[in-house]
Amino acid sequence: MRLEQLQAFLSVAKTGNFQQAAHECGVTQSTISRQIQGLEGDLGIPLFHRSSIAKLTVGGEVLLPHARRICQEWQTAQEEVSELLAGKQQELCVAAIPSLCSYGLPLVLQRFCWSHPEVQLRVTALGSDRALKVLKDGLVDLALIMQNRFLTASAELVVDPLFEETIAVLMAADHPLHQEHLLSWEAISHYPQVIFKDGYGMQRLVHEQFSKHNLQYRAVLELNTLDAFRGVIRQGEFIAVLPESAVRLASQDPSVISRPLQPSIHDGGKPLTRQVVLVTTKDRLQIPPIEKFRALALEYIPPQFAPQAAIASGR
Repeated sequence: MRLEQLQAFLSVAKTGNFQQAAHECGVTQSTISRQIQGLEGDLGIPLFHRSSIAKLTVGGEVLLPHARRICQEWQTAQEEVSELLAGKQQELCVAAIPSLCSYGLPLVLQRFCWSHPEVQLRVTALGSDRALKVLKDGLVDLALIMQNRFLTASAELVVDPLFEETIAVLMAADHPLHQEHLLSWEAISHYPQVIFKDGYGMQRLVHEQFSKHNLQYRAVLELNTLDAFRGVIRQGEFIAVLPESAVRLASQDPSVISRPLQPSIHDGGKPLTRQVVLVTTKDRLQIPPIEKFRALALEYIPPQFAPQAAIASGR
């Protein structure tokens, strides 16, 4: 059964004439006849009494309301898809890692709201793994996450690098390690760690680094907000391995300080970094508001994490 068969059926039912139905549908009368015959063959019952006026049979009467509903649903679907492609999207959903929600993303959100006041923007702070999952499940339109090539390796995904940032250690201003200029993994392994919850890229990075150095670490507390990290760390000997963006947010708090990590041979002698990317799907980029949000993110987020931006902020 094809949609054009149902449309032909409705047209004949309305006009009572095969020739008029053909004119209404913009096809030949023989085409209309074949479509009705095919529909009758599929259903196994005649739909019209063939006379001077094509009248519905009992089977035709049963089919009529269903055919109307199916064709109306199809028309509604076409209209909604056309509106979507024209940029008339009611809402746009974004999932982003907490550090980016606090620093980097707000400027993009502001610009998008100015350019698309008719679109309801919804932003949720999530760990990288969870953000990517809800994107794949179709619950959000874009995800801004810590890159994990094993999770983003899909032909359906579009991955845009945003920036790369160093990893540092946050501690209380009077912490026993506060006089050290560079911290080794061995040094910080002696102190209790505050880490992100499961599903956050930073938790995986910390675990991998301690494993590389054959060191044990004491994860005494799992959190998922940067304010909570700062509130706990200022109290004593707890420390946290955090990205530069999170450390930057804490720089105005005199009760906490940050220290860089010593480059390790396990990282090629280079400072440890993480890459933050924007991820969406190829089909979503056909939707104008989503494509616009992506363009704004690529335009406004990377400059905020450029070296000169860090210098200007006092870092």
